[in-house]
Amino acid sequence: MKRLLCIISSLDAGGAETFLMKVYRSLPLEEYQLDFVVSVHNGCYTKEVLERGGKIFEIPKRTEDLKGVYKSIKRIVKENGYDAVLKLGENSLSVIDLIAAKKGGARHLALRSCNAPTGLSFKSRAIHKLFRPLLNRISTVKLAPSDLAAEFMFGKRTDVKLLNNGVDLNVFCFQPVERQKIREEFSICNKFVVGHVGRFYHQKNHKYLIEVFKKISEKRDDAVLMLIGVGPLESEIRTLVSEMGLKEKVIFAGQRFDIPALLSAMDVFVFPSFHEGMPNTVIEAQATGLPCVIADTITREADITGLVQYLPLSENADYWSEKALSAILTERKNTYSDFTEHGYNIKDVANELVEIIWK
Repeated sequence: MKRLLCIISSLDAGGAETFLMKVYRSLPLEEYQLDFVVSVHNGCYTKEVLERGGKIFEIPKRTEDLKGVYKSIKRIVKENGYDAVLKLGENSLSVIDLIAAKKGGARHLALRSCNAPTGLSFKSRAIHKLFRPLLNRISTVKLAPSDLAAEFMFGKRTDVKLLNNGVDLNVFCFQPVERQKIREEFSICNKFVVGHVGRFYHQKNHKYLIEVFKKISEKRDDAVLMLIGVGPLESEIRTLVSEMGLKEKVIFAGQRFDIPALLSAMDVFVFPSFHEGMPNTVIEAQATGLPCVIADTITREADITGLVQYLPLSENADYWSEKALSAILTERKNTYSDFTEHGYNIKDVANELVEIIWK
């Protein structure tokens, strides 16, 4: 059995973590096992990892003890004999983890980019560019979900392998029965449902989303907004919703694990993020045939089905609301063939990942 050590921040339901869990579920356990290094223990996927036989190693937080992080990763790799390590990173400082893994004895050092250039400060950009040459030299496998994420992390290189944010196409599809169940659960059977899935972080631009929804609700009295996720800015967004008189129209659904059903219950997906490497949620929404209105800061590669409209964040909320309302479909599209043709079947992605790492 081959064991891959994955270095991530936590086992919570973020995009990077969710991608890895999809891969994990698609690999035969008798041949491959995924183990995890995290800074935050007891995430939403912790129980599942342990039940599948995976190991979880907790290390210090990078913001508190960078030297301790380095020593911990080196020790974990050495003591457990890991030959292959995968780091999911947002900038070139991720090279520190790979160097630690190399010093611990790992030979296959993979880095998957999880970010895009938008939204970084001048200082962050400078540091990123400073460490990028070292990252390119140390990493033996360079991965990214899009050209935008690849160029940001590694520069203009030809040795970066694009690895799609695949989905289980038997799970992520339009489910009419589940749509009805979710609508009954939230008492929105006869409502026009605007949806969003994402953690309450600045990057996701929830404030602007609320402004857009207010305009939508002014045009459609039956409109409701369903927000899936948790995060540090949730309280602030709840306050904003109350101040704008939308408390009865906005659903804070929290952290959920029935995402395909929730996406099936929605009528349009609005996603005005400031930046994304390749958003899992937009991919998943399309898999259920849901029309998506998203920021033009996001890579054009996110449009797999023709269901995506890209809008500039410089446009006002009224413009976004009009586009969201005009995106409504009378019938949900079956996207299975689109996803298969574009290489987004998670089983194919999982097999490709292990082949690339252990080539």
